Amino acid sequence: MNSDGLVEIPFAATFPLPFRVLFLAGMGILGWATNLHGLNMLGIDAASALELRKTSTDYSPLRSPLPAYRGSGFKLVTNPASVYHPIYRLFAVFSAWCFFAWTIFRFLTHGDVVLVDIFRYVPAICALGVSIILICPFDVIHKRERDMFLYSIQRCLFSPIDRPVYFSDVIFADIFTSFAKVLGDIWLSVCMLLPGTSLLVLPTQDGLSRWVLPTIMSLPYLVRLRQCITEYQSPMNESRRPLYNALKYASSFPVIFLSAAQRTVITKIIDEQGEERELEAWHGDALFRLWLLAAAINSLYSFWWDLTNDWGLELLALRLPRQSTLSGTISPPRPLVLPSLHSRSPSGSPHSALMSSHLPSIPQPFTTTTPHNTHPFGLRSTLLYPLPFYPLIIFLNLILRLTWSIKLSSHLHSHSEGSVVIFWLEMAELVRRWLWVFVRVEWEVVKTSQGRSSQTMGNENGHGYEEEEYELQADPEDAGYDTR
Repeated sequence: MNSDGLVEIPFAATFPLPFRVLFLAGMGILGWATNLHGLNMLGIDAASALELRKTSTDYSPLRSPLPAYRGSGFKLVTNPASVYHPIYRLFAVFSAWCFFAWTIFRFLTHGDVVLVDIFRYVPAICALGVSIILICPFDVIHKRERDMFLYSIQRCLFSPIDRPVYFSDVIFADIFTSFAKVLGDIWLSVCMLLPGTSLLVLPTQDGLSRWVLPTIMSLPYLVRLRQCITEYQSPMNESRRPLYNALKYASSFPVIFLSAAQRTVITKIIDEQGEERELEAWHGDALFRLWLLAAAINSLYSFWWDLTNDWGLELLALRLPRQSTLSGTISPPRPLVLPSLHSRSPSGSPHSALMSSHLPSIPQPFTTTTPHNTHPFGLRSTLLYPLPFYPLIIFLNLILRLTWSIKLSSHLHSHSEGSVVIFWLEMAELVRRWLWVFVRVEWEVVKTSQGRSSQTMGNENGHGYEEEEYELQADPEDAGYDTR
């Protein structure tokens, strides 16, 4: 056993892969709760932008913007805390159960590699309990939040391609792209818990089974690719931007599968020439160079897309259409309008009929803008957060985008899935996505509010606001579910 293996096995014995998966899942729950909570504290009504509501009675007509530092969203949920407080409580229950199971496991094994596999039924019971609670049909342990999670998965995976893509689904699927490696770890954890395997050694993947792991890891990117194609084919789309966005997610597949192919080649070389070739196989290899090129393209293109399209910043923009976009002359490629504006009430009458009679003339909500619509430091004219926040998050996003591609490097996976480096890379990607959500929702609120302002001006010139906006009718099945 080499020195790297001696370092990795104690970590795998102390914190086996199944517990690491549960830990990262818990961090995802906590991150989502703090996203909603933080956005609300910053004055952005994420619950309305994402159409997260407690019940249908939580809706009220559009009101004046909420007073907040540097701006706010539109108040559609009377009590935003009712959205994120249950998620905090769900995280508390989840973490308490997992911590209890891990404590029992540590007490029984004391980090002894001999005892790890003897008591591996402890993480198995822990994971089984989480799975049972997740699909439990009874109204216990925050059933609404669990149902919302399962329904979001169902809608992202199986929604007909002719149905609209909701902004909440886009955020949900984008978050899951950051969990691509975690999804692969779930598969590996299941294999490690089967009879005849070990929590300390990566399960052998032979034949077609070696492609199961990269296929699972590519599923979140496939979902986003499908959503982009749906937006592009929408009759209301007049832009190629969804197609360019689809290319970004398509560029992830070469990274994933070239890494898997490289790992297969390294395994073959080790079998033929011995373990001493393990660290040499990827140096200068043509397959590795091709993977490195694919990873660089994917990382840099994704970084550019984050800044220019997901965040609306002008720093790396190839052209300057943002001014006309904010003024309403150019619409987004697929109008990710709030589903509440085109949903139906349970009685079957359009929800817009209730809101249209109460719609006020909404003033410009963002008072903190730069003169003459200039863009400070290559950002944009309307900023809802303090200015120093944006350079910091741009820098962190670039660094973490590049390191996230490294997670697929075969030489980092060559010894064990219990790598401390891989675990911290997964944590870093969750932090990057957590920060990304803040700016992504902010930009959606900016676009939505500016669109409302331009439509209000059009209404004053004789163009009906409700008529234009409420033509976007969702399928009654989608509207029948009160949490999006």
